[in-house]
Amino acid sequence: MAEIKVPELAESITEGSIAQWVKKVGDRVEKGEFIVELETDKVNAEIISEEAGVLTQILAEEGDTVLVGQVIAVVEAGEGAAPAPVAAAPVEAAPAPAAPAPVAAAPVVVETSGERVIASPAARKLAREKGIDLAAVSPVDPQGRVRVQDVAAHGTAPVAAPQAAPAAPKAVAAVDESRVTIEKMSRRRQTIAKRLLEVKQSTAMLTTFNEVDMTNVMALRSRKKDQFFESTGSKLGFMSFFTKAVVAALKKYPYVNAQISGDEIHLNNFFDIGVAVSTEEGLVVPVVRDADRKNFAEIEDSIADLAKKARDKKLGLADLSGGSFTITNGGVFGSLMSTPIMNGTQAGILGMHSIKKRPVEVNGEVEIRPMMYLALSYDHRIIDGKDSVGFLKTVKELLENPEDLLLNS
Repeated sequence: MAEIKVPELAESITEGSIAQWVKKVGDRVEKGEFIVELETDKVNAEIISEEAGVLTQILAEEGDTVLVGQVIAVVEAGEGAAPAPVAAAPVEAAPAPAAPAPVAAAPVVVETSGERVIASPAARKLAREKGIDLAAVSPVDPQGRVRVQDVAAHGTAPVAAPQAAPAAPKAVAAVDESRVTIEKMSRRRQTIAKRLLEVKQSTAMLTTFNEVDMTNVMALRSRKKDQFFESTGSKLGFMSFFTKAVVAALKKYPYVNAQISGDEIHLNNFFDIGVAVSTEEGLVVPVVRDADRKNFAEIEDSIADLAKKARDKKLGLADLSGGSFTITNGGVFGSLMSTPIMNGTQAGILGMHSIKKRPVEVNGEVEIRPMMYLALSYDHRIIDGKDSVGFLKTVKELLENPEDLLLNS
């Protein structure tokens, strides 16, 4: 028999949520086979079985919060499928025999009627908290399993110990389901919300703007993209130009590449550039390592690889940690101007936007040019206005003279 436990993923991750069970009770499992997907604050992790056999118990349902080291399933040696009764009630199985304290491992059931009820661990926990008799809950599941949603919908009920019940139930406004759809925030969305709020509350964030004439970058890209692809096998996009321009500007204005730690300023002597990528679960910021040492093709390849891993939910913790500055491109969604929020402990973030043709003055004449607004949000505690404006002006000048970027790379 082998217990499937939540593995240690990183020092900062202590819990996660069951996102999806790939296997069900009774299925044959091979050694090293992926059986369940775990969602954490940062990444989705695939948990495998260390032994071959039959999945006989599932001890946590999809959506349940689980801790690192917690047993979530049991695989037993065998060739055939597990008996049907086991599959019919996966959560009813007793704790694994190897557990040192089986009574503590299994949740106490609030069932004053004495009737045995099939229910998820989360439903049992909520029933204990609310003092609800599970036997009185009407499940939506046609097989009769009580889920946490059923308990929540049931409301409060009297318990065996009256003193545990609140003196007066809280007034809850009725929700018209035809007018409002309620969905629980994913763990990642909760983390994104929490961290963005922390940045807003713990930094002196300001945003400065400029605009860049994209004529020369677009013309150079148009002339060279076919030759670039033939010689490198990579597509020449705009992100490599922006990344190179940002690195050059960070070298000129090092405090934009810094962070605060207590009463110290840590000036980073490396250039790991985070590139914001939108996924179905929310925004993630994988990092292009040592961007100053990469050429245009290497930067394009790194960004394309990270974006694909993000969409496929294959990003690892190493892909997301340690960035020194971030670039985000709201222009791909049509944004004309925005004030991006800094990422984590970084001191700055550059916002790109849509390219729009606008009338501008060129050598005393009015011309229609493809223009993009740039936004630099920065921590005013360590970056003065002079440096922030100078940084953005440097990025602008390099992009308007892209041959300089190619020569310097």
